[in-house]
Amino acid sequence: MTDSPFDLTLERIALIRRMVIAWNEAGVGAPMIHPAAPYGSTDRDEDISNVTGDDEGTDEEHRALEGALAVFLKHAVLKPGRYQYHNPLAKLDPAGAGDVFRDRATGETPVHITFALTDEHLALMPALVVRWSDALDVPVIDPDRPYGNDDGVTAGIARRLGVPADDRLTGLHHEMQPALQIFTRYGDIAPGDF
Repeated sequence: MTDSPFDLTLERIALIRRMVIAWNEAGVGAPMIHPAAPYGSTDRDEDISNVTGDDEGTDEEHRALEGALAVFLKHAVLKPGRYQYHNPLAKLDPAGAGDVFRDRATGETPVHITFALTDEHLALMPALVVRWSDALDVPVIDPDRPYGNDDGVTAGIARRLGVPADDRLTGLHHEMQPALQIFTRYGDIAPGDF
């Protein structure tokens, strides 16, 4: 028996592009969609209806973003390079979700981010395990097994990249928050059935 195809619509791509990527500090830590402001503001339903043009079905459309994000990570393409973005976490309550750029002493985070997206970041995108968090009501990257393996984050990254496991890979894992924010904003994909 095969799974039915997932319909990645233009509206779902637009919602992915608006996603606010934060850092989930549960488990080993992993990127996540900000639970209080998944699409930029704290009015989730209004954000969704602004994209879909439909006030009905916002819960179903929001829930469909788990599958949409998984498809996007597996099929979207983007070239490595230096990217800039306005950090949506700068205007949100820092208690709502983590941010790898937030200074723990001052609580401040940069408003503008410039980040070098590498081939390594891009190679890790399709390996990220997307799941739905009932507690947070958003899709998250699995905070216990972000790359789908049981032998630790660095081992999973090392296997995916074909490199030795070392401390550098822990830093690379934390860089997946800005890398995912860039990938969801700028990754190229056409709508269709996947």
